[in-house]
Amino acid sequence: MTLTERLETLPVFKFHYLLLISAGLGWMFDSMDTGIISFVLPVLMKAWSLSPEQVGTIGSIGLVGMAIGAILSGTIADVIGRKKVFASTLIIYSLATGLCGLSWNYESLLFFRFLVGFGLGGQLPVAVTLVSEFSPAKHRGKFLVLLESFWAIGWLLAALVSYVIIPWLGWQSAFYIGALPALYVFYLWKSIPESPRYLASKGRFSEAEEIVKDIETQAGVQRSNTKQHLQQKTLPRMAVTELFSAKFLKRTVFLWLLWFGIVFAYYGIFTWLPSILALKGFALTKSFQYVMTMTLAQIPGYFSAAYLVDKIGRKPTLALYLIGTAISAYFFGLSTDVQTILIMGSLMSFFNLGAWGIVYTYTPELYPTHARATGSGWAAGFGRIGGILAPIVVGLMIGTYKLPSETVFLMFATVLILTALNVIILGEETKGKPLDEAS
Repeated sequence: MTLTERLETLPVFKFHYLLLISAGLGWMFDSMDTGIISFVLPVLMKAWSLSPEQVGTIGSIGLVGMAIGAILSGTIADVIGRKKVFASTLIIYSLATGLCGLSWNYESLLFFRFLVGFGLGGQLPVAVTLVSEFSPAKHRGKFLVLLESFWAIGWLLAALVSYVIIPWLGWQSAFYIGALPALYVFYLWKSIPESPRYLASKGRFSEAEEIVKDIETQAGVQRSNTKQHLQQKTLPRMAVTELFSAKFLKRTVFLWLLWFGIVFAYYGIFTWLPSILALKGFALTKSFQYVMTMTLAQIPGYFSAAYLVDKIGRKPTLALYLIGTAISAYFFGLSTDVQTILIMGSLMSFFNLGAWGIVYTYTPELYPTHARATGSGWAAGFGRIGGILAPIVVGLMIGTYKLPSETVFLMFATVLILTALNVIILGEETKGKPLDEAS
């Protein structure tokens, strides 16, 4: 039995749940630091007399950082390891969030937000790669969608911190609280081992064997020494050009289109959601209340996707949730009364974030170990271009061309349907397949 087979066939036990929670808390802190800026910006607009264009630039600079961070960190993680990059990116975005509280003007905030984005973008693909490489094949989809569900918790935590702390201690305090996750790195370093798959791919077979044996002992599984199976040749170094080789080109094109579509829709819809509700005639306070209600719908969206992704597969579940997002987005744009807006907005949130969980499950499964973090990072980095463009496109549609919200959401529905067709046509089913080198 090879090292890969030993990891893939382990029963799910305490180790896996602790790994999920440990990585999930890092994911939650990612989300919290991302969410804090959304709640701070309305305060800064008044305090610093920022123009709408400057506010948009603050949001976009973080996404630029995320794109660069995802690309570089994913590539570096395939060179020096998942654990080191996961820990270092957590420190970068936490400390940079704290520095945002020391910002003295618009330009300094831009610089610190870029650093925050760099750390956030770098951690997400590496975290999902690490968890995927430890998860047994039959339960991998569920674990990765549940990892993504911590995003909703972090966003709600950001709202809580902002609404309670900012009126009391000022906007700087919210950023200072966002720096606290840096302390979590000490626990993280002790609790999460390096991926044995990564170690084996670098020829460090004895270290990989020791970690796997320790996990098997914890699980109460007794297996004979399999050193002879581990003494395989070291895998080649990952080159970015390999993503466009005949072996991986179809998967790379599929993932880049998938990431662009879902990021474009997410950031376009949810960045503008309070403003679009205001354009529909709702007071700003009511708009935030409605957005919070819709955000709560993300949690059952994640859990339902976690159940289906290992039952019926990645392709059908993802296509279903993308189409569900498209339909609910279209009818949300047509909605005028509160009840319909809340129902369609909640469904839109339910399906969209469920789809996000599947995307994070799907992506690392389409590349072998030596290319997994690099491939995931480049796909995520390319997707962030959609996140940068979407708020700008919506701003032009609403501001310059005076188009109604129905047209805006028709555009999003169209993008989501095209993204679903990309899944149906180019996607490969990975349900239950091992993360082996022949993938």
